[in-house]
Amino acid sequence: MSKKALHSDAAPAAIGTYSQAIRAGNTVWLSGQIPLDPDTMEVAADNIEGQTRQVFDNLGAVAKAAGGSLADMVKINISMTDLTHFAKVNEVMAEYFDQPYPARACVGVASLPRDAMIEIEAIMVLG
Repeated sequence: MSKKALHSDAAPAAIGTYSQAIRAGNTVWLSGQIPLDPDTMEVAADNIEGQTRQVFDNLGAVAKAAGGSLADMVKINISMTDLTHFAKVNEVMAEYFDQPYPARACVGVASLPRDAMIEIEAIMVLG
């Protein structure tokens, strides 16, 4: 099976040696997104709500470049620097996803790139 790197200019450019997403067959692995504004490459907000929205917007842009949407996501992994924000992240996520929600994991981490408060990666299945 071949794999194909995917890219969207509507999401932040990779800040390391990775692709925004890789498609193999009908499965797409989306790299972790932090809340960077794709135009400025700066962290988009100083609060968890704004950062979470930017992350989901970024993931949505990459999903669209892959020919899908957030609705095609089957698994997401969330990393947060402060798990006391868990309820707010759930509230924002409920605005972006309908049931059945994707499977999910959420872990607390010591730090994230660019001092972001949240990073989310995803797996999407198309077709």
